[in-house]
Amino acid sequence: MTNEYRPYDADRPLGHACSLCGGAHDERDGSHAGLFTGMNAHTRTTAGTHTDPQRLSNDFVEATLVKALFPDDQQRRRLLRAVGARTAQAAIASLLPIPALQAMAQEKAGALEKKDLKIGFIAITCATPLIMADPLGFYKRNGLNVTLNKTAGWALIRDRMLNKEHDASHFLSPMPVAISMGLGSVAQPMRVATVQNINGQAITLAVKHKNNRDPKNWKGFRFAIPFEYSIHNFLLRYYLAENGLDPDRDVQLRVTPPPEMVANLRADNIDGFLGPDPINQRAVYDEVGFLHILSKEIWDGHPCCAFGVSEEFIRQNPNTFAALYRAVLEAAAMARDAKNRSLIAKVIAPPAYLNQPETIVEQVLTGRFADGLGNVRNDPTRTDFDPVPWYSMAVWMLTQMKRWGYVKGDVDYKTIAEKVFLLTDARKRMKDLDQKPPEGNGYKRFKVMGKEFDPMKPDEYVGGFAIRRA
Repeated sequence: MTNEYRPYDADRPLGHACSLCGGAHDERDGSHAGLFTGMNAHTRTTAGTHTDPQRLSNDFVEATLVKALFPDDQQRRRLLRAVGARTAQAAIASLLPIPALQAMAQEKAGALEKKDLKIGFIAITCATPLIMADPLGFYKRNGLNVTLNKTAGWALIRDRMLNKEHDASHFLSPMPVAISMGLGSVAQPMRVATVQNINGQAITLAVKHKNNRDPKNWKGFRFAIPFEYSIHNFLLRYYLAENGLDPDRDVQLRVTPPPEMVANLRADNIDGFLGPDPINQRAVYDEVGFLHILSKEIWDGHPCCAFGVSEEFIRQNPNTFAALYRAVLEAAAMARDAKNRSLIAKVIAPPAYLNQPETIVEQVLTGRFADGLGNVRNDPTRTDFDPVPWYSMAVWMLTQMKRWGYVKGDVDYKTIAEKVFLLTDARKRMKDLDQKPPEGNGYKRFKVMGKEFDPMKPDEYVGGFAIRRA
């Protein structure tokens, strides 16, 4: 279907096809109002006969983005003649989040395309905003009837999204990146709308290892991780390698659903795990494990889980997506306030959600907890719920995928990060809710075990590690 504004036509200036003269006009043409200075009456009328409003909106957004890339129309036309319209269109689509911006432009307050939604989640505190939005009414307040589907493991979460059994989902934050790239599954464009939580994980060891705290002595250990494309896998590999152990050769890493980790620790099937809360705290509660190190001690502020949807869902349901986005951001804002944590623990602990003793969930959320070594620790930032999907987080995940051989060859870090992590959307939504939007270009720096990560130099970062597959 031809775009009304002909952005990929090398023989026409960029503008709307005019019914009076049959031509197209750019903004320098005084005979008719151009695309970017406002269409005049006859052009607007013609547009209404040629297409429906949604299509016209999509066409306008795409043409505007092309115009922004090529302010000089002759440059655009030279490129199209050189490489062809299809090649140019594919290249531009790889650089810009066109569907997400088109969906944003189509929003009309109150016009929800779909009100009954199914959202998948794993029963862990990482999903706190998504879960609490149900009993505390955030979904209802935004006009949505949400069914939360507790799901057994991450592979099933992935498959139900690919099969469209769920409209949106709790994801491990690297999963939408991997799915979009076709790693471990068929490729399908998935998007991270918000980070669900930062920090909130730990390396938990079996009680028999209380006197074996030096990682250099862990050769032969068996560790559980929740999924290959997880921050848990990447952080555990990083931690082991920094302590001289090759995670592929010196230890065993076993993918294990979080609800099964404590049972496997008790049965001596594993020596430990890097897992989510409240699983770590449950191991302490059951006196089968202790907290060796919190994940924030590896990377303070690291992302863990995410709220995600498919690109197709955003395109087909822009207003529903906006309402869902609002609900999750509102819940995250409440969860960030420490004074609300005890209440939140109470509402998410029941069987329909986490199915854990309230005291365990409260210890995790408030940061006042037993560590299994005879200490009661107080760390209010053990977990937090900053929703910002920084591009640099995605870039770091990609560096670890490359480091450990999950991806081969060159990686277009910037393009992938900016297509999958919807930072532009987050800025807009947070501003609309009078929340403080993220500042900067999205590539903030951070340190992992004391080593600064420069997201502008990802390959140099990968090459700087002594233990790696790439």
